Amino acid sequence: MTELYARLQRYSVSDYYGFHMPGHKRNTARFGSDLPYGIDITEIEGFDDLHHPDGILKEAQEKASRIYGTGETRFLVNGSTAGILSAILGCTRKGDQVLVGRNCHKSVYHAIYMNELEPVYLYPGFRPDIQLNTEISVSAVKAALNEHSRVKAVILVSPTYDGVVSDIRGIVGEVHKRGIPLIVDEAHGAHFGFHPYFPESALGQGADVVIHSLHKTLPALTQTALLHVDGPFADRERIFRYLDMLQSSSPSYVLMAGIDRCIHLLGEKREELFGPYVEQLKRLRERLRHLEKLSLVQTERYDRSKLVLSVGRADMTGRELYLWLLRDYHLQLEMAAGSYALAMTSVGDTQEGFRRLGDALEEIDRSARERAAAVPCQAGGLPRNEIVCTSARMEELARETSPVKGQVKKVLLEESEGLVSTEYAYLYPPGIPLIVPGERISRESVELLLTSRSQGFSLEGMEEEGSIRVWING
Repeated sequence: MTELYARLQRYSVSDYYGFHMPGHKRNTARFGSDLPYGIDITEIEGFDDLHHPDGILKEAQEKASRIYGTGETRFLVNGSTAGILSAILGCTRKGDQVLVGRNCHKSVYHAIYMNELEPVYLYPGFRPDIQLNTEISVSAVKAALNEHSRVKAVILVSPTYDGVVSDIRGIVGEVHKRGIPLIVDEAHGAHFGFHPYFPESALGQGADVVIHSLHKTLPALTQTALLHVDGPFADRERIFRYLDMLQSSSPSYVLMAGIDRCIHLLGEKREELFGPYVEQLKRLRERLRHLEKLSLVQTERYDRSKLVLSVGRADMTGRELYLWLLRDYHLQLEMAAGSYALAMTSVGDTQEGFRRLGDALEEIDRSARERAAAVPCQAGGLPRNEIVCTSARMEELARETSPVKGQVKKVLLEESEGLVSTEYAYLYPPGIPLIVPGERISRESVELLLTSRSQGFSLEGMEEEGSIRVWING
């Protein structure tokens, strides 16, 4: 028995309860399936080929397309990342200009690098009172499209990691006036459209390409996702060609069987899954409304499956709340930020799990000290850095002016303000780059990274945490 498998076995019988991905919550009893080695096969006779489907996998993908109400759907066994990369590469040509939500996942930035694209950033709003980034507005998209006539595609994330949803229907209207596609990373919204308690899917609002991570909020195995393409503005042939290049040539039948099982549940047992879950979620959210030092926060357009637990009135940080729940109550949340912790819920949750979370938060709320004084609201939001050159061009410059020649050097984060980065820097989760290669590092970026590190968060993307490589000719 391998160590990983032994550890997973021990964890599976412990009392640790997960308010985090994946959506099946290890609840094998509810979904009636295990993960036996017996179904782990390759492309043998009678089982079709994901890259050239004409049998059982073709039928399974067509069923997923019908369930989600879109033109064509493809199974993803390399996660949403493969779908995002394929969508962007398929909708653009090398060097194109694209309109991009600055709060997009790092995979979007990787596609920008791969196709040497020129990004024009859209910034979400910010609510200082709850310390949350909000949506990207229709007016911001319209203004950017009016200013930048060479844009060939628009790329947004909705919902965000925190559950914030943008007005996709309104944005679609502006984007389609230009005859270009809207690509929506809806990885965290695979459950949208299956119950009126949750927002409408981007597919129903006219988006051209939508990517869903089934495993994030639905009963599906980690790494499983869907790529949907609809309408006349996205080049399906090129998107699917890139998908063939980027997706494994040996797709796991265990993962594909998990996708197929999830789609079956959505089609055949939708009410059975979502009805009780929504009622339990409503009761929990109502219960949490009465907390005094902690609070449940959300924006105007929001996915209420996410529980953003603010520590705004308590004398603690979001990470301290996260660790308190883990240490004393064995409740593992999805992530923590400076002023809140995030619990993810799904149809895989149980009444007992919700009761444990509610009990724990009420106990912590009673035990926590109240802040002696109100913490001033920060102007906040994502930091803004000047774009000096594209990430692809930055790599060329860094290669041409190597550290040996003294043109690229490593500096402490504290000393990097005003310099041009040759590396990414981000917190994971959620994996949104705060610094991108080719950007001049702002004071705000430095301060946010240093503050996050002091609160116990890990900084990623840099070769050495605490230092960043910069191009000194910038």
